[in-house]
Amino acid sequence: MNVRKFIAANARDALRKVKEMLGPEAIILSNRAIPGGVEIMAVAASDMETILPPVAPVERERDDDYTVSLSSTEQRAPQPRREAAVPPLAPRPVPQIDRTALRAESRGQAEIVSAEMMEEIRSLRRMVEQHLAGSAWGESVRSEPVKSEILRQMLDAGFSPSFSRDLLAELPGDLNAGNALAWAKQSADRALKTISEASDIVDRGGVYALVGPTGVGKTTTTAKLAARCVLRHGAGKVALITTDGYRIGAYEQLRIYGRILGVSVYLVKDAQELQQTLADLQHKHMVLIDTMGMSQRDKMVGEQAAMFSAGNVKRLLLLAATARGDTLDDVVRAYGGPDLAGCILSKVDEAAGLAAPLDAVIRHQLTLHYVSNGQRVPEDLHLPNRAYLLHRAFKDLPDASPHRLGGVEPGLIMATTGQSKLAAGGRRG
Repeated sequence: MNVRKFIAANARDALRKVKEMLGPEAIILSNRAIPGGVEIMAVAASDMETILPPVAPVERERDDDYTVSLSSTEQRAPQPRREAAVPPLAPRPVPQIDRTALRAESRGQAEIVSAEMMEEIRSLRRMVEQHLAGSAWGESVRSEPVKSEILRQMLDAGFSPSFSRDLLAELPGDLNAGNALAWAKQSADRALKTISEASDIVDRGGVYALVGPTGVGKTTTTAKLAARCVLRHGAGKVALITTDGYRIGAYEQLRIYGRILGVSVYLVKDAQELQQTLADLQHKHMVLIDTMGMSQRDKMVGEQAAMFSAGNVKRLLLLAATARGDTLDDVVRAYGGPDLAGCILSKVDEAAGLAAPLDAVIRHQLTLHYVSNGQRVPEDLHLPNRAYLLHRAFKDLPDASPHRLGGVEPGLIMATTGQSKLAAGGRRG
């Protein structure tokens, strides 16, 4: 196999040399960075045949009495000797060669080689993409410095590349940095859905189940909502239900809250008990259901949703403001459904920033009902203050922060997530 080495100042020039010398079908065997440039090892497609082991040609085995074809079971008739006749020998077994298996083995070896080469090609592609992303970012910084700076701030804050790119696609090109940031906040504000004082579910009433993963504060938030309703409508108008019969002390914890508020607390174990209990409590203004925390990957999440759907129970999803964006996406996808009335953002006081949770709320088009920022009941539950939330979400990182992006890093992030189209988005804007 005639392997050739190509050295150039960058990957683009090296690939051009490969194409000119070996043609567009050339196979990349390896690539690596070297001082002053890039080295690529490649081979022409026609030379790849030498990698496959040759199939042995069909041979015939001859002895004194029989001629046997290795590719057939057919035997030739024995030729009589000119010497004295001897008794015929018993025919020997005909060797069988499974040529289908032989071809399969050859294909298997070819596939292994091909997989190795494909990994090399993918590695080269990633290297080229990063190089092009750096070039595109540098060009964008020169041509659209304000837009590039706002994008960096959004990525630093924790917004996803997808949301950042879409939000800034229509950013006017004649704004300074301060006005551009204000424009971005206004665009996010228009996309964020929240309830107002007039649409507070405590005043509307109904049956709501608070759902979500473990540790997001469902029981405490249930107590906060119950206290909020008791202050407006009285303890006789509120009831609490828990379906958490697994966690030690869960029912007792809710009973303590119920005793303080003067509200009845019920424990249900299955869908039938839930239906009966809800029928007995239909005269209540508001019924709140505390649920067992489950991982978003637990198959019981779907069973729980089906149980509440059968009982005409609306669900409120608790999202921890401290969670990563990809984790929040998993949670929303797992707990989503037509009976999901909206979400409550918990642990706001523990989060360094609010970009990731607001990003998830906006992208999944959830309605944000409340914000929880502490353990006090009921003081630490509030209707969303949009200006405060967006201010914290867009807050820039200090220059000395180890999480602050620098140089071409924003461009590389956009490239690795398949969103390296900042320049194209700017031209649309």
